[in-house]
Amino acid sequence: MDELSPVCVLAGGKGTRLGVQDRPKPLVQVAGEPFLFHPLRLLSAHGARRVVLLVDHLGEQIAEAVGDGSAWGLEAIVVFDAPGFTGTAGAVRGAVEHLGDEFLVLYGDTYLRIDYRAVQAARRASGRPALMTVLRNRGRWGPSNADYADGIVTRHDKRAPDPAMAWIDYGLGVLTPEALERAPSAEDLADVYRELAAEGQLAGYVATRRFYEIGSPAALVETDAFLRAHTAAGR
Repeated sequence: MDELSPVCVLAGGKGTRLGVQDRPKPLVQVAGEPFLFHPLRLLSAHGARRVVLLVDHLGEQIAEAVGDGSAWGLEAIVVFDAPGFTGTAGAVRGAVEHLGDEFLVLYGDTYLRIDYRAVQAARRASGRPALMTVLRNRGRWGPSNADYADGIVTRHDKRAPDPAMAWIDYGLGVLTPEALERAPSAEDLADVYRELAAEGQLAGYVATRRFYEIGSPAALVETDAFLRAHTAAGR
């Protein structure tokens, strides 16, 4: 079985909407422990070995909490955003030396139940420089922002989504350095994905189970309840 490529975790978020000021959002307590510990445990279970955490706001706390990653059987590398960096794409560009020729990328405030190896294999089979996971949404989990058909994301626009779109970015991507090179002026990953989709160069993979996240107080309550039940059931 193929080894999972390095996983890049965007963990620089502030907990502004959650009313949290003393810690970065990924360290907000959820189901009895810092939220970030839950996706790290999940990634390890799916075969991840190297996780690169991109941090900014109070990032020292994340570095201290995660340590070397051995608590989850991982090698954890913490990369601080460079002064004056721009957007999530800029943060990823600043860590490429730790990510290699292919890497998965997700947000540090999400919990994604998906077959990570299958997602990686789909990107490789597509022959395209990047892949976005998508969920058939129709507005249920937020504004739909993508069109998908036959293994390809044909349109993506997070900034100004078309109401006719039926899919949403699930929050997990697979990228190569070429993907970033194809969108050299893009500041955020959403803009990288948009440009690649417009060129027919963004593969897609359909997620079948909803995502959980902690971006708002309501979402945090829902995710906390899910993870408590999830842990109690041993799943």
